[in-house]
Amino acid sequence: MNIRPARIDDLMGMQACNLQNLPENYTMRYYLYHALTWPQLSYVAEDHKGRIVGYILAKMEEDIGTEDEPHGHVTSISVLRSYRRLGLAKRLMVQSQEAMATIYRASYVSLHVRKSNRAALSLYKDTLGFTVKDIEKKYYADGEDAVR
Repeated sequence: MNIRPARIDDLMGMQACNLQNLPENYTMRYYLYHALTWPQLSYVAEDHKGRIVGYILAKMEEDIGTEDEPHGHVTSISVLRSYRRLGLAKRLMVQSQEAMATIYRASYVSLHVRKSNRAALSLYKDTLGFTVKDIEKKYYADGEDAVR
């Protein structure tokens, strides 16, 4: 598996991966906004045939309060089911986090994850060292809470 920076011509494949895996979906305009505004922060995982099998869509947080430090935000991350448990999500996260820190001097990275997504929570907390800041009630369109 190859992990590389996302390009404009990858956006359709990233969106397809999202639509296949996640209940939260984004318009192509939103993917394009990320790609044009923060081109160094989003990555794709591709198989040996060059098909996108996973991605991370990331940005720098724009709503920074006066006392808050610059930080990155993971908008979306997804790996196709048949390519899970290969370490791709971890590799995508690490690549994006390193770019946030190096290029934008991000002091930390934030994200939201469904309270019921135990595999993702384990990756973020146990493997990558994220800490839970709080629970956002009814964050998702279907009413599920998000762990932030």
